[in-house]
Amino acid sequence: MSKVVLITGGSSGIGKSIGEFLSQKGYTVYGTSRSPERYPDSKIKLVALDVADINSIDNAIKTVVEQSEKIDILINNAGAGITGPIEEIPNEEIKRNFETNLFGPINVIKAVLPQMRKQNSGLIINVTSIAGYMGLPYRGIYSASKGALELITEAFRMEIRDFNIHMTNVAPGDFATNIAAGRYHAPVVKGSPYEKKYGNVLKAIDDDVDSGGDPIMVSEMIYKIINTKTPKIHYKVGAFMQKFSIVLKRILPDKVYEKLLLNHYKL
Repeated sequence: MSKVVLITGGSSGIGKSIGEFLSQKGYTVYGTSRSPERYPDSKIKLVALDVADINSIDNAIKTVVEQSEKIDILINNAGAGITGPIEEIPNEEIKRNFETNLFGPINVIKAVLPQMRKQNSGLIINVTSIAGYMGLPYRGIYSASKGALELITEAFRMEIRDFNIHMTNVAPGDFATNIAAGRYHAPVVKGSPYEKKYGNVLKAIDDDVDSGGDPIMVSEMIYKIINTKTPKIHYKVGAFMQKFSIVLKRILPDKVYEKLLLNHYKL
């Protein structure tokens, strides 16, 4: 009997790539979407799930278990981008981003753990971001929500280790997906003290995504982790310099690293 995989946010972008890749490898794959009916041509089965709605999460888990009798692997991939000067981002948008990128994954994990405990096995992979390792200018909220999920994973791993359930993080860099289309952009406000610099950084961010790597790299990493007996705590996947930036942050004095970021973003 093939392993059953549940991927949140499986209708597009990285999640879609992972789902199709694992399906080709023989896994039984369920993706999720808030509106599955919008994707009639999906190559994987989609179930309705809104990570901001606990009832929706519970119903999705119940649906998968009823159909396949188990969930071997959960991939917490659903996420949302957000850009803007922190001073100018509305509080409701900040809360919405954390609801999607942090509280949503936590609630999906909570919903799936009883089933995995019952099976005495399971693997949970949280898709975070290289941006979560550093506070990036005009991406501070996104960095914070993804960084928080990295730390939550570290704690969760130790709490669930007695249940034969493994948990890990995968932090992608920039990949060519449609994430920019679904991202919340604080508007570039004419006359704002941030107008010029935020406008320039926003263009650079979008250019980085457009020129990003093939999401298949993330799919291959996920496949490797699934077939690893004892996964590491953290995995990074992306361009060399993006991954190396994490190493630099670890070894350089804070102000030197900050200067590198300021130079990179021409601030």
